[in-house]
Amino acid sequence: MDYEQAASRCWLEIDLDAVEANYASAVRLCGEGVRVICVLKGNAYGLGAAKLSRVLAAAGADLFAVAELGEALEIKRACGRDVLVLGMVAPVQLDAAVRCGVIFTAYSLQAAQAIDAAAARAGTVARVHLKLDTGMHRLGLDAERDMEDALVICRLPHIRLEGLFTHLALRTLQADAAQIGRFLFARDALVKAGVDCGMLHASDSIGMVRYPGYRFDAVRTGAWLYGMVPSRYPNSNGECRMALRLMTRVVQLRRVAAGEYVSYDEDHPLSRDSVVATLSAGYADGYPRINNTGAVQVRGCRAPIVGLTCMDQMTVDVTDVPGVQTGDAVTLIGDGIGIAEVADWAHTNRNDLLCRFGRRVPRVYMRGGLVDEVEAVEQI
Repeated sequence: MDYEQAASRCWLEIDLDAVEANYASAVRLCGEGVRVICVLKGNAYGLGAAKLSRVLAAAGADLFAVAELGEALEIKRACGRDVLVLGMVAPVQLDAAVRCGVIFTAYSLQAAQAIDAAAARAGTVARVHLKLDTGMHRLGLDAERDMEDALVICRLPHIRLEGLFTHLALRTLQADAAQIGRFLFARDALVKAGVDCGMLHASDSIGMVRYPGYRFDAVRTGAWLYGMVPSRYPNSNGECRMALRLMTRVVQLRRVAAGEYVSYDEDHPLSRDSVVATLSAGYADGYPRINNTGAVQVRGCRAPIVGLTCMDQMTVDVTDVPGVQTGDAVTLIGDGIGIAEVADWAHTNRNDLLCRFGRRVPRVYMRGGLVDEVEAVEQI
């Protein structure tokens, strides 16, 4: 598919220069001796994991992290680098996962024993990071109550411990400090028992900028790569750059009288005679299902959304936008419309919004303002 076809309805532009710059800025922020693990789960938060893994590997990234085995195998095929699976690898997948050389997360004794058994069947040693629950209460061995199990895991004959990690809940400074305290207490207990814990990591993109002292040997950076500036971080030097733009087209224009309702909405009659533009994007493409809130950008002007966003279409008021025509390009995210702003309209967060981009939305990769590659479901 060429750019003209890709940009015919609704498309996502990804700025590869910005992704590379964001990775480089993370490396600079963390400093020498701290590894930046690039998190590409959820298809690189919707931006295309295979393509971005190749781009980031070329920029120097040598360890990626994902949520599940299929994602890990996609990245290993794409760029050949190491991949840490942060979540469960199901028992039925273990033999294949061991053969492919992914790095496992051991989050319980039972899970670790299953990994060990699969490695034994393959006549090899599985690479493992041990996950500790220090207060998130989501996944991992309890850093205070499960240390005997942790020692058993570390001594399994077909497991090689390469890392120890936890995840901060990011509730308060005090709670995060308490989590780090539990993490280091557990680390010290393992070291005292003769365990080489390998790489220590606790921080995600938010923790990376909020807590320089918690970077340890590595950070797990995902959202930062794609331009998600952590809240309350000034970003005064532009270290984190927006890496995407979601676009669509004007399909039809119509005049609608004051007092009429638009789309499925029945609570917000038009306050004036209006020119309403129908756009070729909806919640099946990843734009949130919002009602009479928010705006898009067309011909350099903001146009308010009217009516309820539908599955495949949405409507905006372009009465005050001069010269609008069918076929005009419209920016849904980008060009001054921030992801955080759209997420606020939808009462969700930025990462959730990114991960919604649908399969039918072509990914157009840009470099130096020019099209580098188009990835899409072929249509013609």
